[in-house]
Amino acid sequence: MLAQRPIQVNPIKAMITQISILVSQEQVNLGEAKLGIDRLVSALYGPTQGCYDDPGLDAYCQRLSAMDNNSLQQEAMGFARAMHDVGLASDYHAIFLRWLLDNEGSDILPTALGLSNTGLDCLVTYRQLVHTLIQEAIYPQTAQAVYGLAMLLERGVLFDAPVAPSLWRQIHLNLHPDVAASLTLAFGDQLPARVHLLAGVMSVLGQPLGVAQGNNPTCQSARAISMWAYNDPDYLLNCIVQVACNTSLRMHFEGKTLDSHTLLQGLSTALPFDTDPVSVVLVPHLDKLYIEMGRCCVSRDQDPHKWINPEFHGWYVGREFMIAVEVKTGMLKDFDGFIERFYRSYHPLYNGNIPVIHPQPVGVAVTSSQGRFIGWHAVTLIRVAFDQDNVMRVYFYNPNNDSGQDWGNEVVVSTQGKGEQYGEASLPFEQFLSRLYLYHDDTIQVGIKSHYPMKQLPMLNEWL
Repeated sequence: MLAQRPIQVNPIKAMITQISILVSQEQVNLGEAKLGIDRLVSALYGPTQGCYDDPGLDAYCQRLSAMDNNSLQQEAMGFARAMHDVGLASDYHAIFLRWLLDNEGSDILPTALGLSNTGLDCLVTYRQLVHTLIQEAIYPQTAQAVYGLAMLLERGVLFDAPVAPSLWRQIHLNLHPDVAASLTLAFGDQLPARVHLLAGVMSVLGQPLGVAQGNNPTCQSARAISMWAYNDPDYLLNCIVQVACNTSLRMHFEGKTLDSHTLLQGLSTALPFDTDPVSVVLVPHLDKLYIEMGRCCVSRDQDPHKWINPEFHGWYVGREFMIAVEVKTGMLKDFDGFIERFYRSYHPLYNGNIPVIHPQPVGVAVTSSQGRFIGWHAVTLIRVAFDQDNVMRVYFYNPNNDSGQDWGNEVVVSTQGKGEQYGEASLPFEQFLSRLYLYHDDTIQVGIKSHYPMKQLPMLNEWL
């Protein structure tokens, strides 16, 4: 689970804590797995020399006051190493960052966050904003946002011109009482609701592939938040402000204005409390808007996603729509043409070596480990590339809590070890195509196309 770098890690932290207690009481023997558990426990409760014995936050602050600059640098390196190793940030890490700003130690921040040259450039350019984000949103209760902040800087998101002023607006936001109540219900009242939301914003912008739908039927909404954080962060921040201040989100569908405040219930009947703060705020509204767009298409003969996806997700979604099944019967239709178009659109060896420019919404048919159909599912196609074994793979984002799944007939989704970046899942190109049922394309023809490999069709049939 941690290999996918999820944003919502509270259940994982609780699991680690419980296992640690059982091990310390010698109630369970983990064998070789104990080394891994020790790494996780250390990352949470004793990542550095100054807090290796988990002394408590007040005692740790006293220890920091007695350290010289070299010792503080060692602390910073220890925190960064542990955080980036497992993807978890310790409460002590949050206290350390706040202590540095309160004690003229801001020059140690880049080391404490484990920044590369890109992240360092971003921090130096937007120093005041980053310091304010730490002061306003980084507390022991929101410690995981330290990792989100580090990755936000590493992605260089602040260099996108509208993002920095949008974050200043987010910092000074006054939440609508209903939004504040939802956040308090989900994350407690130890900190103001606006703090939890700001911390969540940092995490989503830093880890766009860490957004998850939780145990909610809202994969479309989770995918939208992830895509915007990945590709259109200032639009996401605008959506958050709309809902946070007005408890309503406005979108347009084919020229018609849709206001979530006036719409009927969506697929989800309860608030998504098992998700991140941004999702808690946005998903109920996105869910209603998505369903309303579906209602607008109810009389049309084709799959409604042909019209919904470009309007719901953004201008960068291809306007050509390819689907492998007949909507009315559920049977395959022109599968050869569907396959050929996908090869010529997305496979680098057959599309003129043109990479995926913008992430694209696609639909897959999820099957069980026995190959039985479970249902349709929304994922995001991110890129197509060779792995280290020269296997062409499709790398995609799955809003499911666990992207590593066995889809039957030897189609097993990988989440690490095959060239995946954190949060990505992947399958060999042909295996992914065997589960694909809809995708978008555009009519722009760039590069020299190669002939589609008809010899791949029998291989695809093996995985269907």
